[in-house]
Amino acid sequence: MRQILLRLLLTLPVVWLVVSLVFLLIHLVPGDPILQMLGDGATPADISALRHQYGLDLPLGEQYIRYWTGVFHGDLGSSIRLHDSVGHLIVARYPFTLALAVTALAVGLALALPAGLAAALRRGRWLDQVLSVVSLFGLSVPGIALGPILILIFAILLGWLPVSGAHGGGASGIDWHYLVLPATAMGASLAAILTRMVRTAVLEELGQDYIRTARAKGLGEAAVVWRHALPNALVPIVTVIGLQFGALLAGAIVTEKIFSWPGLGRLVVDAISNRDYALVQGCLLSIGLTYVLVNLCTDLVYRWINPRMRG
Repeated sequence: MRQILLRLLLTLPVVWLVVSLVFLLIHLVPGDPILQMLGDGATPADISALRHQYGLDLPLGEQYIRYWTGVFHGDLGSSIRLHDSVGHLIVARYPFTLALAVTALAVGLALALPAGLAAALRRGRWLDQVLSVVSLFGLSVPGIALGPILILIFAILLGWLPVSGAHGGGASGIDWHYLVLPATAMGASLAAILTRMVRTAVLEELGQDYIRTARAKGLGEAAVVWRHALPNALVPIVTVIGLQFGALLAGAIVTEKIFSWPGLGRLVVDAISNRDYALVQGCLLSIGLTYVLVNLCTDLVYRWINPRMRG
């Protein structure tokens, strides 16, 4: 428990550093969000009043202190462009991004675990070679290219799935038909990474002395793999999964834009385009905190699958 708390405390400064750098960099970008919002016909009085309303007339250091003071009080500020509280916008969009990332992770695991295990058990045979080529292809095709390909094939040509959005008509929430394509686009590259990782980890465990001892005792091959090799191979795999979940949250920015998915990724892209300072910072803060939570859950899973790490 002490190690988990220490890991959490060490990760929090990373979140602070990321948000602080974003705060500084976005204020250094040329352009004025107030002028962009009001247009060329705005009077100096209107510009001054709106800048004062959002606190943009204060020195940069004072803006920074006010922002973090608001964060500690649960106030992330207001969106300049959308005229709504940042907290409300994040709460409305966060479930869509989380659902997309979790589904993409499930797709990646469902493809990678059996494929990687099969490749390891058939090392050097035709199945291993085919899966190696497929995983290499998955690594080579970026999500920004795979997304339009999936739309062209399954949405336009075959008409099996919708092109974009999260739900049809006046419905609310998430319709799984709309989730399939973006989750597959994100999960495919993850599956390619995990397939090679599972294959390598399982092969390494199968070469250990305790596996040879288990076989010498007459234990069946299935029991050797499932009861001994795979549980120990999961330790490095869990590490990669934890890291890749953070990559899924970052990759969701591109995927959400391609599929018009109403999540945090699409929201932060629009906020950056509009120089919506508070909204960009709030979105990145929520993504950073999610990454901290995922790392904490990864440590808990470590101790569950490997008793030697407990204590």
